[in-house]
Amino acid sequence: MTNPAPWWTSAVVYQIYPRSFLDRSGDGIGDLAGIRDRLDYLQWLGVDAIWLSPFYPSPMADFGYDVSNYVDVDPLFGTLAEFDVLVDECHRRDLKVIVDWVPNHSSDQHPWFIESRSSRTSEKRDWYYWRDGTRDRPPNNWRAAFGGRAWTWDEATSQWYLHLFLPEQPDLNWGNPEVREAMYGTLRFWLDRGVDGFRMDVIHGIGRDPLLPDAPYDVERVPWSSQNDHELTHEYLREIRKLIDAYPGDRVAIGEVFLLSTRKVATYYGHNDELHLSFNFPPLYAPWTADAWRRRVDRVVEEFDPISAWPTWVLSNHDNPRHRTRYGSEARAHAAAVLLLTLRGTPFVYAGEELGLEDAKIPASARVDPGDRDGCRAPIPWDGSAAHGWAGGSEAWLPWPPDSESRNMEALRDDPASILYLYRRLLVARRGSPALRSGSWQARPAPQGVLAYQRNSPDGTDSRTILINFTEHPWPVPVRIADAIVEIASDGVGEGLPYGGTLAPDQALILR
Repeated sequence: MTNPAPWWTSAVVYQIYPRSFLDRSGDGIGDLAGIRDRLDYLQWLGVDAIWLSPFYPSPMADFGYDVSNYVDVDPLFGTLAEFDVLVDECHRRDLKVIVDWVPNHSSDQHPWFIESRSSRTSEKRDWYYWRDGTRDRPPNNWRAAFGGRAWTWDEATSQWYLHLFLPEQPDLNWGNPEVREAMYGTLRFWLDRGVDGFRMDVIHGIGRDPLLPDAPYDVERVPWSSQNDHELTHEYLREIRKLIDAYPGDRVAIGEVFLLSTRKVATYYGHNDELHLSFNFPPLYAPWTADAWRRRVDRVVEEFDPISAWPTWVLSNHDNPRHRTRYGSEARAHAAAVLLLTLRGTPFVYAGEELGLEDAKIPASARVDPGDRDGCRAPIPWDGSAAHGWAGGSEAWLPWPPDSESRNMEALRDDPASILYLYRRLLVARRGSPALRSGSWQARPAPQGVLAYQRNSPDGTDSRTILINFTEHPWPVPVRIADAIVEIASDGVGEGLPYGGTLAPDQALILR
């Protein structure tokens, strides 16, 4: 008997940015209690797992991605006891829990860095990257992700320290075995508390050329965080994978590999001994055209299939403008939902996608993020009141998204024609179809501007055909399916009826 596929191959993962999900304490910042309050909603929606962006103690220079304690919960969000309850409540509803892990850098307020910075002879000096130089000449030409050089001069010890992001986020030296063991200890801490896996931030950054050579001249102004690609990372990932695989329950390691090359991303799966899943970001940046998306899917097939790597798909997240904003229309957001949830691989839904949210318009006086990502992190509106279901009135930590008085969970749940119900129908259809969950992917002939493909279950007993019109014009699209029935239509038109042979503008269909 063959072993069943791991749960994460057929799951739909729902990303929660805790600050923006729901506030229950009344301080205008989302918290663990707010997440727990909406678990029944997530179960109704039909997702299989939640991924929690950082909730650790942090000075919040980068809103949680500057961690000052890897094994606790920031009081803004709650307590460890509340986290344990949240995990138990998720598991009671058959929801898996994935937490963010930030191994590339810590906060400059982490006790490790405070000790490292205290003296050149500190026992933790080598836990970070310290290099000699002069006050006006850093050790190399690397650029930081948010602008400026990737080095900061420390006046007290007359050396530079490295940070691929903010100066408040010094990079950990993974070449030091003590650092690796300390970080592996943080993984064990959360695994022992029952989490089902990790989304690993900037995981391609942990291995470095020990010489820290200059970036090539032609890319010297490109942040090094999107260029670092060293063989040592793969050695460390094999250690991480071995640790995680020692736990029962198919715990999962999901990597943020921000290298805009599908070929390079594929290498981080190793020989099924590194990452279980990796984000592949070129599709996220693809324009809304059939040709662009066909190329992106073909690249995944070409690079992932030969090594039996399982793909991921994502249209929005906490670092990029929402796809409803990028694609420019409600109809396209509906069609994109069909695309996301029918491609072969594991889809990730960013909280609020199912509401069709756009980025908030943030006035200069309200901007807080160093990377100008506030718009996509706007609070989730749950009802049409001034406070939108949040405790403590309407003063959330960021302005609300557009049209929140009408585009909120409560209003959309009362409207069977809404995008919220489209997501629910798609998730129900996906769960009920072996072809959509884990089947093969095969392109089908289609006119210019249309992407057509077929999904077939491994045993051949289940099949679905997906048609997506990326244009504003109707297109006749014949299919080789006798008596094809429209199972899902992105606009809801014709569901349950025979397919008429024509795709409406910006429409996507699932046929069975």
